[in-house]
Amino acid sequence: MTTHSVKAATADDEAAIFAVLTLAFSSDPATRWTWPEPRTFIEVFPRFAKAFGGAAFARGTAHSIGRVGAALWLPPGARPDEEAMGALMQETADVATAVDGPKLMQQMASHHPKEPHWYLPLIGIDPACQGKGFGSILLKHATDICDRDGMPAYLESSNLANVPLYERHGFEAIGRIQVGGSPVFTPMLRRPGRR
Repeated sequence: MTTHSVKAATADDEAAIFAVLTLAFSSDPATRWTWPEPRTFIEVFPRFAKAFGGAAFARGTAHSIGRVGAALWLPPGARPDEEAMGALMQETADVATAVDGPKLMQQMASHHPKEPHWYLPLIGIDPACQGKGFGSILLKHATDICDRDGMPAYLESSNLANVPLYERHGFEAIGRIQVGGSPVFTPMLRRPGRR
């Protein structure tokens, strides 16, 4: 049974959440550019997700909606495990990604706000449940917290098809990131709403 309420996920939920995120990112342009071979993608993506957004579990900012979707938010002061991400990319990424990836990461870093902010490394819905509003429910849950606390939120959309969803939740594109043959990333910032 699918619930429409968002709950904080714990370390006990990690495997299920990484499975949902793996399904959700199986057709993501940037992820599949990085790992185009299906078996490699399936084996590596959960480890990548843990390095990129896994700190959210310890901070209580990993959110799930039933077993159909999840968002890993990093609150101010939390960061991805860049060392683990870099090592994983060097070991497993496609050759094209290994050449352009470091430059891409530099561009991404240049767009991150300098002020304290919430960062959304990963949000995803099981493809069998997409288009039913679960992504909006997850986004609203976190942006309500940002509004309450007067904090900006930031993300990089790795899929141009998702940009309108983020815009509906108050995010605005602040640039365009692309290196060589990489897909386009859209860095997006959301200022807190007034209550």
